[in-house]
Amino acid sequence: MQETWAQSAIDSFIAAFNAASDDHVPELLTRALTADVVFWGPFGRSDGIDAVERFVCDMRRHPDGPGTMTRSSDVDMPGEWARYRWLYRMPDGTRRLTGTDVVHLRRQRIDQMIVFGADPGSSES
Repeated sequence: MQETWAQSAIDSFIAAFNAASDDHVPELLTRALTADVVFWGPFGRSDGIDAVERFVCDMRRHPDGPGTMTRSSDVDMPGEWARYRWLYRMPDGTRRLTGTDVVHLRRQRIDQMIVFGADPGSSES
């Protein structure tokens, strides 16, 4: 049962990257994240949904065009923590980033997120 709502929160977060427009991003993130989410991303720590929304929208405004984020693994959830792998492709289909996120869930939403990403050509992917 926990895996089901964890997967739902994670998939809503990923859907924010693929939304039809930036106007849909806040709604998707509200489904996925607690208001006080702590987000450890490539630029360090940020707090709150607004900070995550800025990050997602910045990725959507990439100079090469908006990419597509997909979950590339099942959600593994031992207890209140979950992890999953993801892939970010550019509009021409090239793999831009790949990684693993680790999330903590509270009340069926993500309240902590740690992003581990790398260039798919690096030895870290």
